[in-house]
Amino acid sequence: MYFLSKELYFPPVEEASIEGIVAIGGDLSVERLQLAYRSGIFPWFNEDEPILWWSPPERMVVVPSIYKVSKSIRNLLNQNKFKVTFNQNFRDVIIGCQQIDRPGQNGTWLSDDFVESYTKLHEMGIAKSVEVWQNDELVGGLYGVDLGHLFCGESMFSKVPNASKIGFVTLINYLKENNYKLLDCQVHNDHLEKLGAFEVSRDVFIRVLKS
Repeated sequence: MYFLSKELYFPPVEEASIEGIVAIGGDLSVERLQLAYRSGIFPWFNEDEPILWWSPPERMVVVPSIYKVSKSIRNLLNQNKFKVTFNQNFRDVIIGCQQIDRPGQNGTWLSDDFVESYTKLHEMGIAKSVEVWQNDELVGGLYGVDLGHLFCGESMFSKVPNASKIGFVTLINYLKENNYKLLDCQVHNDHLEKLGAFEVSRDVFIRVLKS
């Protein structure tokens, strides 16, 4: 296992553990985070653990150009119950992701240091947010890192039913209109699969990332 020093470096993702851990330690500086995402690596760890850097053997993704919106979500969009904005309230979105209760999870990986580092990335125009509003209240949203041709989704939250679905699909429509190749959803979960994400191999993901 590779332990990071102050040097801005990651080993090749092919050297990751079976689970997908590339390295341990380092920091959450904006420079290291940018290098990580450009290398197909992301941080994911519990607050009481050292920083773990991942590039899993299977990557959950959406291909915007072929994505089909389900009939149920189309109906939700047509009802106009929600308003969706981009980059209007990044900090409240990431704090919403930090504080929302998630069934089966004890605590959050979104430490205060995590929030501060990604907020700095947002101020640099690299991390971006999608906000979902209902009656002028922020009821859902998501954020991630924008690489120009690939959007690396980090986390999303929902305070009312369907809010995160609306934000997710609105983001995909935006990515499709702007010719993004992939929406990176990182690792498999059932909710993402129901929304239309699927797994590809790390080799395929890195090939698209580097294209």
